[in-house]
Amino acid sequence: MRKYETIFILHPELSEDDIKSVTAKAQDVISSYKGECFRMDDWGIRKLAYPIKKSARGRYYYLRFDGDSALISELERRLRLDEKVLRYQSVNITDLPERTVTEKKVVIPEVETEDIAEETTSLEETAE
Repeated sequence: MRKYETIFILHPELSEDDIKSVTAKAQDVISSYKGECFRMDDWGIRKLAYPIKKSARGRYYYLRFDGDSALISELERRLRLDEKVLRYQSVNITDLPERTVTEKKVVIPEVETEDIAEETTSLEETAE
């Protein structure tokens, strides 16, 4: 099986039921073609680079799954036929190295620790 990721853009005015039906259809296609869905992320409503079907914004979804070429063909066919979907793109990521999520370090300002050290030294001097 190959690894794939698909990003599709939905109309921004869709109700939650309509969005759930589109995402459920995508997951049904993957499971019916013996694929495995690893990730389904809602990236939210974003501004499009150019208007698509008179929409300046769209709701982005990211889908990461394993499957074969028949699964991709059927998934793209169903996305193409669905009027709620503005655009979609599927990419084979089998040969790409796994991306690691970088962890952000929490930076503690050193100014506060220096101020505390200065205050404790000045208190000790006044106590003597």
